[in-house]
This record gives sequence, structure tokens and C-alpha cells, in this order.
Amino acid sequence: MKSLVLAPAADRAILHLDLDAFFVSVEVLRDSRLKGRPLIVGGKGGRGVVAACSYEARRFGVHSAMPMKLAMRLCPNALVISGDMEAYSKYSRLVTDIIADHAPLFEKSSIDEFYLDLSGMDRFHGSYGWASDLRKTITAETGLPISFGLSVNKMVSKVATNEAKPNGQLLVPRGTEREFIAPMSIGKLPMVGEKTFRFLRGMGIAQVQTLREMPLELLEQLMGKSGGELWRRANAIDDSPVVPHTEAKSLSTERTFQQDTMDIRFLKSLLVTMVEKLAFKLREQQKLTGCLTVKIRYSSFDTVSRQAHLTYTAADHVLLHKAEELFDKLYDRRLLIRLLGVRLSDLVQGHQQIDLFDDTPEYIRLYQAMDRMRSKHGANKLMRAVGLGLVSARPDFNPFAKV
Repeated sequence: MKSLVLAPAADRAILHLDLDAFFVSVEVLRDSRLKGRPLIVGGKGGRGVVAACSYEARRFGVHSAMPMKLAMRLCPNALVISGDMEAYSKYSRLVTDIIADHAPLFEKSSIDEFYLDLSGMDRFHGSYGWASDLRKTITAETGLPISFGLSVNKMVSKVATNEAKPNGQLLVPRGTEREFIAPMSIGKLPMVGEKTFRFLRGMGIAQVQTLREMPLELLEQLMGKSGGELWRRANAIDDSPVVPHTEAKSLSTERTFQQDTMDIRFLKSLLVTMVEKLAFKLREQQKLTGCLTVKIRYSSFDTVSRQAHLTYTAADHVLLHKAEELFDKLYDRRLLIRLLGVRLSDLVQGHQQIDLFDDTPEYIRLYQAMDRMRSKHGANKLMRAVGLGLVSARPDFNPFAKV
């Protein structure tokens, strides 16, 4: 990985771009009759959750990750759309390509959010003017509304974007960052979730300025490391770099066999355990994948692979189905296999989601419980029955061994 050299804080210019109500905007783009209506995108049925909602629905208190039952009680006239992740992924990649064609350095932090490092650009084009032109280009070429915030760091820029929405832009002049966020509710700071918000409000802290005036040592004593980070954010301090999109990590694992094999049962069992391992790592990092690749190397040393673009997910059952499908297309039963590999790429932050549309409270709790057990006792202590059969049949073979 390349080392990242930060410009001095006084010289930094960090742009945050966020597609407005992205899933909803894509649906409106595909069907203009939906414009202006309260829309909810998410799992239909009583156990589903809200993946996204229009601003018209938000006025009733609906928000993402809310149980669908509650959302429909708040906004009974809302139109619920199950969603089309293939279309959303297509538009996300289209916007990514436009940014890649224009930006000197950018990070794709989620399917609909981007950070750009424009440090030094004021000497040539002017960061704000350049960002305005880019925003116009994205809307003109995709039809999607997008907002941005521009400041000296990622945190303040993200807050500025949220203030600029919908379909707006906001510059926080260099040196005014603390004053900009001071009067805001603490709930507007990134990393302040519902639990933290209630904790701080219980202490009588409602505004960022009040939080800023709290002694750092006291916050660390009360909240640990997160208290120190919260204090830094309240003081508009954030030196985190924009991580180049070209350096976005992939996750992969592969095994070379001591003896070439045509044992299809063994190979498919191994494929299952490999996918489970990678999906567990995805969720640990709070990421989703949009691309899966299966690789086979035959005894002849010929290597073949197939990849498939996915709806962004970190769910075992989704990835397993696609991996087995790719394997079946690759496998030539006339040849022995010496290596099997799986790779997940096109990774984005998942904001603790498992799957953008198949999420239900039950699914989320199930995966969280599984991951807690794996984190505590080891990844190989909890696996599907087919994987247990693999370990039982070949006790000397560890599919979870570190690559």
C-alpha cells in the first residue's frame, strides 16, 4: 500500500460528495411519476427494514434502518418499493467513473458517498469552483441530484454536506470550522449514534459547543477512546486521509492442495468455508462487496477464473449461492484441480448492514450472534454443516488457515 502524505491542515481541501436519497433518486429517474411522493425502499412485509426513503417520507419521521412496520405507521400513505440493487450499483459505478475521470485523488466510502482531496488546487482552478463544476457534470450525465461540502477535513465536510442537502453545496471557509459546528446539535456529529446521543443528553450536553468545552480527560474517563475521538470531532479536528480508490482493498483466500483432486464434494465444501471466512471478515470491517471471483488452477497449471458483479452484500447465503454458480461454470470434470481460490472486491463501507435489501431484524441478529461467537472462540468454531463435514473428513486440513 502506498504511503499517504497529508498536506498541512492549513492547506488541505477535502470535498465530500453524497448522492441525495440515492436509491429513491434512481427510482424517480426510472419512473418520473414517483417524483414528489413519499417513497420507501426496503424489504416488504412486517419484518423488513427501511433501506432508504424520500424526503417526503422523512417529514413523517421515517429514516433508514427503521423497521418497516414502524415506518408504515408513521407514513401509511408511503409507496414501498422492494428495490433494484442492480440498477443502484450501475448508477453508483457510473458516478464513480465520472469522478475518476476528473478527480486527482478520491475515496469511495460507500455506494453513494465520496471524498476527494483537492489540496493545492486553489493555486490553479479554485477548489470550490472546480467542485461546483463536477457536481453539475455528475447531475448532467446521470440525472441524479448530489450535494457536497468542502472544508479542510473529512469530518467537517461531511457535516457540511448534510447541511447542504437536498441538492445543494456548502463551503466552510478555512479557519471557521469550529464556529461552523459549534451551535449544532451533538446528533449531527459523525459517530454520535442514538445510544451516545442519549448518554450525552443525560449529561446535559445538547450542542457541539458544550461538548467541546468538556475536559478531554473527563470524556476519556467516561467513554474511553471514543470519548477522546468525540472531543476531537467537537473541536473540528480530523486528520484522516483520503484513501485512494485505486487502493481499495479486496479480500481473498486460496488453497493449493498437496494432492490434486477431482473430489467435487470436498471442493464444494471447501468453497463454502472459504466464502464464510471472507464474509466474516467483511462484516468485521463493516464492508460490503460488489464483486465475487472464483479461481481454479488445474493439474496442467492452466488457471481459469470467473467473476460476477453483485448487489452489495456481506451475507454468507448470498455470496455462497453466487460462488457455487461460478464454480459450476468453471469446473471441468475431466481434469484434476490443484488450487481453488475466492476473491471479494469492489468493497464499500456497509454501515453495519448485512445486505442492502435482504436485511431483516432477524437476519441482522443472526449474523451478529454468529460473528460474536467467531470473534470470541475462533472462526472455525462455527460453520455450516457442509464445512464441518470437510473438517471431519480431513482433520489435518484447515480451511480457515491464514493466507
